[in-house]
Amino acid sequence: MQILFHIGAHCTGHDTLVRSLLKNRDMLAHAGVAVPGPGRYRRTLGEVLVKLRGARATPETQELLLDTLLDDDDSHRLILSNESFLCMASRVLDGGRLYRKIDKSAWLRNAFPGAQVEFAVSLRNLATFLPALYEKLGGEAAEDRNFLQGAKPDMLSWFNVIDDLRKANPGSKILIWCYEDAPILWPEIMRGLSTLPPETRLEGANDLARKVLTPEGSRAMRAYLNETRPETEMERREIVADFLAGFAEEDEMEQEITLPGWTEEIMDRLTEAYDRDVERIAELPNVRMMLP
Repeated sequence: MQILFHIGAHCTGHDTLVRSLLKNRDMLAHAGVAVPGPGRYRRTLGEVLVKLRGARATPETQELLLDTLLDDDDSHRLILSNESFLCMASRVLDGGRLYRKIDKSAWLRNAFPGAQVEFAVSLRNLATFLPALYEKLGGEAAEDRNFLQGAKPDMLSWFNVIDDLRKANPGSKILIWCYEDAPILWPEIMRGLSTLPPETRLEGANDLARKVLTPEGSRAMRAYLNETRPETEMERREIVADFLAGFAEEDEMEQEITLPGWTEEIMDRLTEAYDRDVERIAELPNVRMMLP
């Protein structure tokens, strides 16, 4: 049994990805890939993780979990997704570090010691990730709780997060993509999570792109894709990219930054550091970085 845990990050389109996968639940099931609805496992799995506290589950406990998660014995791959598997949004910057408890990912792995466990993570430029997280936590209310918790944005690193994830789970494969690329890569991300062949057509292939487009742009892109029916993934990417360039919602492409003290200079520095992190992460062992 292969089990993939999509563990975030927060503010990277997690809910949209889950809905897109669920649109293809029957087709995926036919291919041996199970995608249970989140409400089916989050509480049960959470309770088991707290009880085990990182210890390896017994065969009986693992079997009980799988019975809860699977409808039949024909599945060979299981996709479980929760942006808060490791921590709630309010704990992302605990101790002034980014996802300080990333090593708790091993708790997930140890809940299924008899399975081949993999992880998937979507990254996001800290220049927009931190303001988005601030807004998710309530803006001014987040400030009252000392949002950054002593963290210095220039010292935060996605490379350290992914490297720690890798070290906590030796041998586990890790699938990574950038949130900024996701509207174009969406069907490839879904296929990557489920290990379906490149030619597989999926429902919801442009779900994230449509969230970024104006209503007019979304309708026009759908009509154009239905008319032209691109034969290759590269053709589809180019079409989606063109519509994003011409019809993107201004608020989506030019996020208003409300984090106190945030400046263009800080954003430029974080963007440069993000680009370096992505390059370094792509070179890590057992990591597959999805890029346009």
